[in-house]
Amino acid sequence: MGEKEEKQRVLETAAGKFMEAGITKVTLDEVASDLRMSKKTVYKFFPSKDDLLRAVVKLTLSNVEREVAAIVGSQEPFERKMTRLLALIGRLVRRIGRQFQADVQRIAPNLWREIDAFRREHILIQVKQMFHQAKQENIFRSDLDVELFYLVFISTVQGVMNPKTLSENSFSAEEAFRGIVRIMFEGALTHEGRKRAHFFDAEFEH
Repeated sequence: MGEKEEKQRVLETAAGKFMEAGITKVTLDEVASDLRMSKKTVYKFFPSKDDLLRAVVKLTLSNVEREVAAIVGSQEPFERKMTRLLALIGRLVRRIGRQFQADVQRIAPNLWREIDAFRREHILIQVKQMFHQAKQENIFRSDLDVELFYLVFISTVQGVMNPKTLSENSFSAEEAFRGIVRIMFEGALTHEGRKRAHFFDAEFEH
């Protein structure tokens, strides 16, 4: 096995452990042990836990951006894209635990700000294309200002879907995102849009 493959194995194993248990409870020694790899090899690729964490976050964000782009860039109607996007959010939320997010926010605040900016500038911005599509397909009302709707949407997502807010309330991140979509879309949908909004009732994929 080459160095590239070994490095990828370290990244994927560390990502799984970080997401499940949080950052503070996982050591590089444990990652090496799980891989049956020498600690020296792990440290060769990632000299510190911070280096490994940053690489895990970069990989995760890149994968999410690619998946969102595939959904948004497809030729499917808006309601199908929205159903797929909700399913993706569900899978991500279940994989990326609250403890991991809380740990990043607490021990790596600069990295958390980078994550937040990336989410806004590279992922949520793609959702705006879907909103324009919804208006073109007569799912959103013709008098809806899509740019304003988008700004309210991302502000709400950022304000609600963060570890602090979620820890202070009983709803899960999945329920929060679905609730935001339902509440905001209720005022934006046309009569035709309400008939086609099956994504409100679709279950998150497991």
